[in-house]
Amino acid sequence: MAILVDKNTKIITQGITGRAGLFHSQKCREYATEHRPGESVLVGGVTPGKGGEEVDGFPVYDSVAKAISETGANTSLIFVPPPFCADAIMEAADAGIELIVAITEGIPVLDMVRVKKFLATKPNSRLIGPNCPGIITPGVAKIGIMPGYIHQPGSVGLISKSGTLTYEAAWQLGNIDLGQSTAVGIGGDPIIGTTFIDLLEMFENDPETKSILMIGEIGGDAEIQAAEYIQSNVTKPVAAFIAGKTAPPGKRMGHAGAIISGGSGTAEEKINALEKAGVEVAASPADMGSAMKRAIEKHNS
Repeated sequence: MAILVDKNTKIITQGITGRAGLFHSQKCREYATEHRPGESVLVGGVTPGKGGEEVDGFPVYDSVAKAISETGANTSLIFVPPPFCADAIMEAADAGIELIVAITEGIPVLDMVRVKKFLATKPNSRLIGPNCPGIITPGVAKIGIMPGYIHQPGSVGLISKSGTLTYEAAWQLGNIDLGQSTAVGIGGDPIIGTTFIDLLEMFENDPETKSILMIGEIGGDAEIQAAEYIQSNVTKPVAAFIAGKTAPPGKRMGHAGAIISGGSGTAEEKINALEKAGVEVAASPADMGSAMKRAIEKHNS
């Protein structure tokens, strides 16, 4: 079962005729072909003005609505440049795409304010990202830029603000025979489509997910809100890591959302909130897999 991505997922790529869009579409197709031979998973792409063309076997359509009518797609992977990405997200939602995965980095915050407001009118569409590595249900399908081979099927639901730390956590989990049910990179921008709490609820309700690993960072209060939610609503073992503990004062992290304001949003504040909620917090990036294992052992003891 896992969450969001399953054997019914059919993907189109918005921006498929660009270099990045085509390259990662090919990699998503290769992953699906390896794990689901003979099944059509990545079914085409969209670039306005290039409808009727074909790139490396992918049919190209002028609009998302046309792509859906021709292919039955229910998921969109977006590699549209930042100035046009908000419109691409809203086009996908307006056409009825259920899962929208925006990889694009650098979308203006005010554009995402418009997107957030628009998506509130489209309850059947969910956005992952932007500025994220995407989402993968190992052995089923990957929708994004993650290296598929490091993700092993398993029982840990993985939620992360950081693409690189997602890969590291996935590798560590695989090395201790845990693997992931689904791994989701939510993105590090100030305004994102899907939050820690959204995914904590999904993983809590997913029978294939037995534990949850959450990776956050300094800035904002999303992790503190997540800790409060965990304490009240999550019955499964949870481990976490907060990046940025050793960041020099006054230095900005790479993510636009990693901004400490008025002394709040520090690593210490978030770690304390998570530990208070009973979460096993990793001391360093190298400890993420071990922290998940400790959380499971404590829960089972």
